[in-house]
This record gives sequence, C-alpha cells and structure tokens, in this order.
Amino acid sequence: MNKVPLVVISFAFALSFFLFGWFSHSAYNPSNRIKQPTLLEKIKKNKELHVVLLNAPSTYYIGTEGPQGFEYDLLKAYADHLGVALKITPAHTVKEALQLSKNKEIHITSAALAKTPSRQKKYHFGPSYFEVQEQVICNRGMLGSSKFPRDVEDLEGLSIMVGEDTSYSENLQKLKNDGFDINFTTTSEYSTEELLEMVAKHEIDCTVADSNIYALNLKFFPEISLAFSISGREQLAWLLPKDAKELEADMYTWLNDFNQKGKMTQLKDHYYSYVLFFDYYNTKMFYKRIKSRLPKYKKYFQEAAERFDIPWTLLASLSYQESHWNPKAKSFTGVRGLMMLTKKTAKILGVKNRLDPKQSIIGGTRHLKQMIKFVPKELEGEDRLKFALAAYNIGMGHIHDAQKLAIKLGLNPNSWRDLKIVLPLLSQKRYYRTLKYGYARGSEPVKYVEAIYNYKDILDKSEKEDEVEKVIDKEKVDSNVTKEVQE
Repeated sequence: MNKVPLVVISFAFALSFFLFGWFSHSAYNPSNRIKQPTLLEKIKKNKELHVVLLNAPSTYYIGTEGPQGFEYDLLKAYADHLGVALKITPAHTVKEALQLSKNKEIHITSAALAKTPSRQKKYHFGPSYFEVQEQVICNRGMLGSSKFPRDVEDLEGLSIMVGEDTSYSENLQKLKNDGFDINFTTTSEYSTEELLEMVAKHEIDCTVADSNIYALNLKFFPEISLAFSISGREQLAWLLPKDAKELEADMYTWLNDFNQKGKMTQLKDHYYSYVLFFDYYNTKMFYKRIKSRLPKYKKYFQEAAERFDIPWTLLASLSYQESHWNPKAKSFTGVRGLMMLTKKTAKILGVKNRLDPKQSIIGGTRHLKQMIKFVPKELEGEDRLKFALAAYNIGMGHIHDAQKLAIKLGLNPNSWRDLKIVLPLLSQKRYYRTLKYGYARGSEPVKYVEAIYNYKDILDKSEKEDEVEKVIDKEKVDSNVTKEVQE
C-alpha cells in the first residue's frame, strides 16, 4: 500500500480533529456565551412581581377599600417602583408562608419574618425594613393577680400556645433549654392573630407576638395585655430566592430612598399612630355599642354614604366620636344630636331637627363633604379625608393656619403626618400670634382624627366578620334543606 496517501489521510484526520476541538472550545468560551437574564430582568420583562403574603392585619388583608396592610403597601410601592403588577399568593400561617416560599415562581415572601440565626441558615433574607421585639401577651383579666407574669420565671404553670415554625417557638425552646420551666404548645392551625383572640377570650393564658402585631391587634382585642418582652430588638425582612443578587441590590437602593423621602415614616404612622391614643374602657364600650346602638342608625349612615360618596363606616365612626351614637347628646356649648351640630350649622345645612337621627346624619355628612371640597386639590386619598375631619373638629381656618406654619417650619403643608406635628403648636403664643385665626387647641383634632380611624378599623373588621358568619349560616341552612329533601 502507498504510504503517501496514508500519511495524508492521517494528517487530514488529525487536523480535522484539532479544528473541531478548537471551534468547540471557542463556541463554549465563557466570553462567547449568551448571558442569561437575571431574576430582576425577568420580573421587569414579564411585568409581574410574585409574592407570598401572610393574610393578617399586620401584613395583608382585604379591607373595605381593597387590599391593605403595612407589608402589602410596602410591597405595592416597590412593585410600582419596578413598574410591574403585584401578584399575591396568600398564606394563613408563618409555616405555610415558609413552605410557599420554596415555589420557584415566587420572588418575595413577606410574613413579618424576623431574621433569626436558625432562619438565616435556611433562607436568604433581603434588606431589613422594620424593628420589633417579641412580647409575651396575656389575658387582661389576670392583671392584679399572682398569675399575671412579670418575667420568664412567672410563666411556670401557665397555658401558652404559639405558632409552629415561628421565631416565638424558637425563643421559648431556647429558654426551656436554659432551664426555665415553660410548658408551651405549638400549632400550625392558628395564626398569631387567632392566638391573640384566644388569649382575649381566655381560652389560653398567654401567647407570644411581635410588638407591631400586638400593637395592631390591641384595638380588636382589648382584653389582651402586654406582660414583658422576651427578646432584644429583631429585624424583619423579606425572603428572596438565592439567585436574586440584582433584585436584592435594587431593593436596598429603593428602600434607602423610600426611608430618606419620609415615606416609611408616613406608612408606619398610618398603621400604628392610633396606638398612642388607645383607651381600654372606651374601646370595650365601642364593641358593646356596635351591637346595642349602631343597628338603629346603620341604614341612615349607609344612605348618606351612598349619597355623598364617603365610606359609611367612616361616617359612623365620626358620629361615635361626636356623640357615642346618642341621638339626644348635648354638649355644654349647645351642639346636639348624633353628629353634634350647632344651631347655626344645622340651619345652613337645612337640618330642622338636630335630634332626628336621619336629619342629623345627612346634615353632618353634607357638612363633612363641604369640608372635603375646601381641602387643597393637591391632597388625595386618606390625607384628604383626615384634613377634612380635622376641619370638622377645629374649623378650616385653623387648618389653613397650620398649613402656613408648616411651610415656615420646612414641613409639608399637604401631609397629615406633618400637619399632626404642627397643629399642637397652635396653642403656643409664639406661633399663633402671627396667624390669622389665632389660638386653637391643636392637639384635639389630632386625637380626634386618630380616634375616628381607630373606630373605623374596628367597624370594618366587624363588618367583614358578620359577612363571613352570614355565609356560614346560609351554608348550614342550605345543607340542612338538602338533607331534609334527601330524607
């Protein structure tokens, strides 16, 4: 056989093998690879931010005006920053939220989760947005007795229940391991809010909750009381997927800007400011009167609400703040009725009999609507309503004075958060002597507005519970009718 062709063939084969390897290496060289889109880029491209949200007052719930809650509002603000829609998967317990966080389609899990050491080993946390303490919460009826705990050692012999897979169970177990005699049970069936309700009904002695959760639920469950804190300051943060570096970096930048612009303070103020004005006795009486007095006038509030486009629960709350739903109420200054109208105001509004519940409610609502019209157009949403309510209490003239003073002090004249700071100054001579309408007891409208919104939150929750009960009762009736037909 001729050796030349054989050598040529061998050389050609070797060369082709070399070229194939070289081209393959070039094709798969990292510098030539197609860059995969980051999670943040995918979110922006798909125009959707998928989040798990704990369905609870401290995080997310459906109110009379749609989705609400501190963490919902915060996430909605971040979604708006990204220019995407917020897609929510609700969870009912912390344990369920943690399980749902493993879903590959989920971008953020928000469930008021504290950054505990054990959780940080299992999950990837984003930036912290809130600081809390874990607190032991017990039934108020135990106050004054030897059963009410003042420290960890006093927990011996008490019935305590906390949520499974929560930081509360983690901390209680650590205390137990340290030698404290604490007998507690965990549950995956009840949320922290449900456990607080069980404490209020004294079905259990105590539970543990974050300070913000306790603060938000105090108005709904006035029979609960803070015993003591069992943790230092803890940071709340959202859970993120492990491959979310760009998303996390963007979130840090946005959250810093959100804080610097005062929006975080405004958000906290919206959900927590009423706690400063919590009154146990008054709140308890309000719950009683929802059942005993409100039903007589509810239809009038609803009629006025529909006519003037103002939530009926806000009107009812305003009326309670004014008269405690007493149609014959009278103050020492002569204002009268459910909405406490003066003779002059009643005459202007066309109210002939201030003691007539329907006339009083319609007249008071019309008066509030007029106040709303006088509020600067720059104000929107709840700030607009709060300005109008403050004016209902103190007069629009003083509100305008407070706005002018806010400008002098470098504050925002169109923000209720800033106006709350300024209004109390109207009682100080160095401020009111330069203002058109002079002296005013400026602290009163601040307490007035906060109290009304406190009542409104309770009413909204009560209405929602009533609706659920009606559905359950109807299902029971339908089930019984079906059984009777089958028999």
